Amino acid sequence: MKKILISACLVGDKTRYDSKSSYTPLIEDLMEKYELVPFCSEVEGGLSIPRLPSEIKGNKVIRNDGKDVTFNYQKGAELAWNICNYLGIRIAILKENSPACGVHKIYDGSFKNRKIDGKGWTTRYLENKGVKCYSEDEIEELLKLG
Repeated sequence: MKKILISACLVGDKTRYDSKSSYTPLIEDLMEKYELVPFCSEVEGGLSIPRLPSEIKGNKVIRNDGKDVTFNYQKGAELAWNICNYLGIRIAILKENSPACGVHKIYDGSFKNRKIDGKGWTTRYLENKGVKCYSEDEIEELLKLG
């Protein structure tokens, strides 16, 4: 069975910055066709649960208190790739709008709840390594492919 890396919050893990999950019921359908490998690059990169919100601003990831947490995001992205590389994973389903996992949209770095076109830190890293990234909004499309 083909493996897919998936944001841990999408399978129900409470790994979001606010200690909540972003569970999506389509996970059940995915599990019938794929082996899911849950991963949270923010937590694996050393950030706590809960944590202050972060946004990408230029070439850095900044917390809403001004602290630069780029190192944590880079470390998490590298660990996500290590898992994909080790397990032969070439597809990831990642949480849209997240500074780590946004596939099409991220927040604009102003902490004013404004979204822009853009990719999260982990998404960029994985795509540069050849991993095809989908958002949770594209699960139905992925199910048709499988």
